[in-house]
Amino acid sequence: MTLFFPDVNVWHGLSDGEHSHHKAASDWLSQLPADSRLIFSRYTHVGLLRLLTNAAAMGDQTLTLRKAWNVYDSWLEDPRVEFYPEPRDADSAYRAATEPFLAKPATKWVGDCWLLAYAESSQASLVTFDRALYEFARKRGHAQSFQRDPFDFSGTN
Repeated sequence: MTLFFPDVNVWHGLSDGEHSHHKAASDWLSQLPADSRLIFSRYTHVGLLRLLTNAAAMGDQTLTLRKAWNVYDSWLEDPRVEFYPEPRDADSAYRAATEPFLAKPATKWVGDCWLLAYAESSQASLVTFDRALYEFARKRGHAQSFQRDPFDFSGTN
């Protein structure tokens, strides 16, 4: 079994048919091996609810919180998807992931390092559309291994 940990924007792309990365995210999901599992953390769970109920992210397709919960619940009904509680060693992994940024302001990296730490602690591959996060995770051995450029969504190899 292979574990994948999609970040919030990947879950958003998978959940919203109007999202700019919906096709890419859906194509990625459809090509996963049958024994693959996708995991939610509390961070990605809350983030998906936040985005689905945010007019800036959803425009005229903004969901009520009830409908956003329904989207999340439908993911959990998918046998490939599970909620994983925070791993016991996530804090130490988080501190290690933030190490390269300790001497500088790192607002963006605070959340991104948490995603990476969670993926590492869960022994999952982080899946993201964020190039910088992808490269950082790849160098640490915890990013999705793609057969082609993960940011070439043209459908050509």
